[in-house]
Amino acid sequence: MARQRQRKSNRGPRQPFLEKGAAALTIGVAMLLASLMLSGSTVMDAVARGLRTPAWFALGIGAVLIGIHVLINRVVNKPGGALVVPAAKPQEPKALRQRFDEVAYRRPDEQSTLAATPVPTQWSPAVFHAIEWRRFEAVCEALFAQAGFETRSQSHGPDGGVDVWLHSKNARGAVSVAQCKHWQSKAVGVKEVREFFGVMSSHQLKRGTYATTSTFTPDAVAFGKSNGIHLLDGAGLLKQIAQRTPEQQQALLAVAFEGDYARPTCASCGTKMVERTPTKGGSAFWGCKNYPRCRSKLAMSRR
Repeated sequence: MARQRQRKSNRGPRQPFLEKGAAALTIGVAMLLASLMLSGSTVMDAVARGLRTPAWFALGIGAVLIGIHVLINRVVNKPGGALVVPAAKPQEPKALRQRFDEVAYRRPDEQSTLAATPVPTQWSPAVFHAIEWRRFEAVCEALFAQAGFETRSQSHGPDGGVDVWLHSKNARGAVSVAQCKHWQSKAVGVKEVREFFGVMSSHQLKRGTYATTSTFTPDAVAFGKSNGIHLLDGAGLLKQIAQRTPEQQQALLAVAFEGDYARPTCASCGTKMVERTPTKGGSAFWGCKNYPRCRSKLAMSRR
């Protein structure tokens, strides 16, 4: 049985019109031959005449079926024929498809603006102004790694108030945590720093770093100093970066301007956001491309 199944599976594609047409021709020829053989007998002459009509009918049906087979075969094999099935298109890698989707959502003027804007070759406040929040977090993590920490972070999703976990080779578990706030103008207040201290306490950590591209209010500075929180504003970050070697500074710049560095990332989905315009009018904003499944949005700052 196994061999029979294998033989069947190795046959070529079925051609029903050809097979049925050949069978009809065979039947018609056999009936004509039988009528010729019987026509010499007086007794069987009536039978012979009765076989000729269905014989010619079978021959006609067979000819029509074979003609249909030839016609279909010509159309299928003809280049550009209507019945030609195109070859399956190779599936693109998932990362490439995702990148194509992201570029497709970007406005043409946005692409040209990014292409025309030269990437800074030295560290300055302009770097923080040019990059989005996810690039800023990546820069902070790379800076901690250059300081000798083993770092752990996540690209998106709930982070529990921690952007970067800092580990030491000489200790088990995290020794410190970091929060990175990419704010352009608004100062980080005591409320945000107090919340970060609560996260530190919940993990029984006595040290933490709060970094921002902006500044801290006086109350936030005072609270940070009294609770073991190292506060790094934009100027402080640039000062620390300036203490790195030229090679390390260039490495940090490469992290800052990696990929689509200007367009913000959705904090929930981890994908690049797209420009949205309110249906009832108003200023444009950044919205998640997965809307309505994800309703995350950010205000659009004019660079």
